[in-house]
Amino acid sequence: MNNKSINSNKQFMIGNGILAFGVFFIVCLFLYLGFRGQSKGNEKGKTFEGLYAIEIANSFSGDSLSVYINDSLLFNSTLGNSSVKFQVKRFAEESTLMVVDNRTDEVTPFNLNAAGSQVQIQKKNGKTFIQETENE
Repeated sequence: MNNKSINSNKQFMIGNGILAFGVFFIVCLFLYLGFRGQSKGNEKGKTFEGLYAIEIANSFSGDSLSVYINDSLLFNSTLGNSSVKFQVKRFAEESTLMVVDNRTDEVTPFNLNAAGSQVQIQKKNGKTFIQETENE
């Protein structure tokens, strides 16, 4: 009878050891898969060639506009009687220019050239028009 209880305790301890080893293996596997997907340190400061020259025409005088590239706000102001020009370095693989009329919340999206370009934003008959010309 005493020998029987020792065998059951031994089997219980072996089962717990196998279970602990399995849990340890699964934790190591998840850590490996998690760290494998992270980007390297040198990719974080990745730079792109190209420059966007954006011009907002004076046809927007008196309107409140916001200009975004991807999710970055570049310009948010009420325009006067003159045109506004600014330049932005390309900072992503693909870029989308979004012009938002703050009064009506109307969004005008535009896919930008990957090499950089000159972009003119105009208003004609209440609609926003975006014209892009490639840099030379």
